[in-house]
Amino acid sequence: MSTETHTQPGSTAAGPASGGLPVGTLVAGCFAVCLAQIALAMPATLNGLFQEDLHPVGSQLTWISDAFLLPVSVLELTFGVLGDLFGRKRLLVGGGGLLVAGEALAAASTGIHMLWVGQAIAGLGAAALFPTSLAMIAAGTHSARDRARTITIWAAALSSGGFVAPVLGGITGNYGSWRWAFIVVTGLAVISTLLSQLFAQNSSAPEGRSLDLAGQITIGVGMFALLYAVIQGPADGWTATPVVIAYVVAALFIGLFLLAEHRAASPLLRLDLFKNRAFAVASFVAVVGMFSYLGTAYATSIRLGPIQHQSPLRGSFAFILLNAWTLLLMPLISRLLERVSPRWVLGAGLALMATGDFIAATLSVHDRALTSLILPIGLVGIGFALTVSSITATAVNTVEVHYAGMASASTSLLRDFGFTLGPAVIGAIALSRAADEFTRNLASSGLSAQVKAAAGQVAAEGGPLASNSVPPASPPGGAVPIALEALGNGYTVGYVVCGIAALACCLLSVVALRGKGDQDATVGIEKEEEAASATAIR
Repeated sequence: MSTETHTQPGSTAAGPASGGLPVGTLVAGCFAVCLAQIALAMPATLNGLFQEDLHPVGSQLTWISDAFLLPVSVLELTFGVLGDLFGRKRLLVGGGGLLVAGEALAAASTGIHMLWVGQAIAGLGAAALFPTSLAMIAAGTHSARDRARTITIWAAALSSGGFVAPVLGGITGNYGSWRWAFIVVTGLAVISTLLSQLFAQNSSAPEGRSLDLAGQITIGVGMFALLYAVIQGPADGWTATPVVIAYVVAALFIGLFLLAEHRAASPLLRLDLFKNRAFAVASFVAVVGMFSYLGTAYATSIRLGPIQHQSPLRGSFAFILLNAWTLLLMPLISRLLERVSPRWVLGAGLALMATGDFIAATLSVHDRALTSLILPIGLVGIGFALTVSSITATAVNTVEVHYAGMASASTSLLRDFGFTLGPAVIGAIALSRAADEFTRNLASSGLSAQVKAAAGQVAAEGGPLASNSVPPASPPGGAVPIALEALGNGYTVGYVVCGIAALACCLLSVVALRGKGDQDATVGIEKEEEAASATAIR
């Protein structure tokens, strides 16, 4: 079966790109995913300014990023179905409109809670853009090789957003305000919405698809509860009643989701897709590998911003290192995906990420030189460039064309769920470790009782990040060096955890994709080429 593609009356389509894909669709889809990634990645470069201006306490700083990422993770499968049913162009236009509204509200925020709401609305828009842009591009190509090329372009656009975001955040934060960053993204969202409306060609795949309400409700509740528990654990305590209840709710509803999908006539996610070893491995790596990547990015942003108090412009340097490599390596990655087994591309990328994280863990928190980050963060960036393209190509190319939209949405959901877990888990681990060490070292220090009491009160209200941000001349300021050291050690553990996660995924990719995994990929390619030939004959 082939994916149905039709053009809406009155819509404009440029000439065909690779594999018959209209240029207008390719441009609109790539601009949309670039925009979504800019909106996702930009707050990380502004964490230091958020800390100074809004004074978040406990887990509030983590929620600025995860308020955006949560709807992305929870609703991507749903938007994948809606695009298949009602047309992907509508989702692309609607997602752009939601980003306009959310980013404008974030720019006008007067407090942390209003910023969360703006981020959540923008996240809804990104939840539509991520899977829809990929599904439109995948549906418009007619062979696995052409799809691999266009997916590489899509992945480059994704990473371009990660490249633009720190530059945008750094310049606006350094010379203006963090609000200007959100204003600029609002303008880009308006452009993306217009491009999608004027140039994107509609496509859909309604056959056999319907809204799976049971699946949508159970996965939404389950994932929200899980993320809430992970994020709030360090602030409220891992044994606090709300946190324990959240874990129980998460386990219950994720189990109900699997049961609902098993029984549904038209499931939100076909569980039998995971019988394909290559797709199952790519799905696991999408979660854990991307957790490692964004966990690294988050740890670096906290190190440079709230811990070392470096400017957003200097902090943007690390994020450029993380994201520029996909653009530079795009031609090489495209050829690799055509000629080399996916397990070697995945394995090499994840091995580089692990190496970079382990080197980053050796850096002293007192080392403020940006040159020290070039090797470790550069390795993580190169590894990500190899990994993100090969994960997507492996997952999409090993299923039937009819399920391209579902596979695209599933891959996007899992990838962005990993992104959401990165800041949440690494923030939880690092801050828990830092809080324990700060409390212990403060008690055994030679500081006066007055300083200890003042510093302890600040830490009780805002955690070690707040203790590190007080003026040195203030009563609790004498404990700043203790807080700095504790935070440095805490985020060192975060880098190690990210490195272990990437290394585990590397070993899994090389071993599990051997033999049958390679055969799955070959069969997927052969099926698509046979379907394309049959279509051409008809």
